[in-house]
Amino acid sequence: MSQCGIEQLIEDLIEREGDYVNHPADRGGPTRWGITEAVARRRGFTGSMRHLPRSDAAAIYRALYWTAPSFDKVAKILPKLAAELFDTGVNMGTEIAAGFLQRALNALNRNGGDYPDIKIDRRIGPETLHALHAFLAKRGTAGEDVLRKAVEALQGAHYVRLAETRPSQEAFLYGWLANRIG
Repeated sequence: MSQCGIEQLIEDLIEREGDYVNHPADRGGPTRWGITEAVARRRGFTGSMRHLPRSDAAAIYRALYWTAPSFDKVAKILPKLAAELFDTGVNMGTEIAAGFLQRALNALNRNGGDYPDIKIDRRIGPETLHALHAFLAKRGTAGEDVLRKAVEALQGAHYVRLAETRPSQEAFLYGWLANRIG
């Protein structure tokens, strides 16, 4: 995926997330462009969340949700999968997204016959990238859709579990499933 590709992913995400929101059931508190106040503060923003510049949000997405978790490295191998990991990482946390990928790779390696299981450390490093290459070598380009579907299935199950265990989160379940799965 080109640099232009991540810029489009960020723009699409910002459009989907919308402007300022402070929903009482949202555990993230006040957000603008999908960036929580806590994340904005850690990145040095001190103003009212109502005034977080769109360009600051884009820079945060690029640094924290694309480059830092190594989704940019996944994009060089499987761009659609990287886009899914980016979106999942923004919504659930990049470590959860990376863990979903690692779990899916382990479940799809045919009991270690295609490549060895990898440690579920929720970080994309050389071992995960090697497994990704090995998966692609065995399954071909069609494997990208299957792997992406496996990650989305884990994501969907996580959303349902959240709604079941935290009833206040039911307010978001329909939107999560409508906008983040498939």
